[in-house]
Amino acid sequence: MFMRYDDRTLAGVLFFFGSVEFLLAMLVSEGSLPTYVVSSQPISDLGVGPTAALFNTSIVLLGLLTLAGAYFYHRTHKTLWITVPFLLAGIGPIGVGLFPENLPENIRFLHGLFALISFLFGGLVAILIATRVRPPFRYISLLLGVLGLVALALFLAGQDAGIGYGGMERMIAYPVLFWEVGFGGYLMSSPEGEPVPGARKDTGA
Repeated sequence: MFMRYDDRTLAGVLFFFGSVEFLLAMLVSEGSLPTYVVSSQPISDLGVGPTAALFNTSIVLLGLLTLAGAYFYHRTHKTLWITVPFLLAGIGPIGVGLFPENLPENIRFLHGLFALISFLFGGLVAILIATRVRPPFRYISLLLGVLGLVALALFLAGQDAGIGYGGMERMIAYPVLFWEVGFGGYLMSSPEGEPVPGARKDTGA
């Protein structure tokens, strides 16, 4: 069924589906835990306990679909300075899901490392993609990428801006996830006059 679509469209489907399925899984996980407090608890708390299977499966799937999307998107532009950060943004969620926060202390750092990779390169990719897409999505992409990275800087500095630990962590994650949904939709659409099918020239996204 998918063979009839060009690489650009396939990348859009993968980015869109990956981010949407994880957002839904995260919301369902939060809602199914009566004692879970969004403002004060980290997202990764959903990766242990009753919601572990749903959360960890969905975040690994997010990473895998991001990697697959990055592959098909690379086929349209072949620009490593975009593709490499995109691949790292996909590897991060996979590591978060495979190494949950309740690991033995000697390897628990892996969870934080992969989370940092996910947050950092997710925001960076949104900014880099802003150089390849048309307005108004160009400005939206730049805004969401900068917002995620600023929130990450505040988070690493121990600042929660009055919205709590969990709230600040979501200010890092949500802009990137919403951006990936939007970017997927952008790639799936075919504005008039935009070169879509398997373009090998560096003409933009």
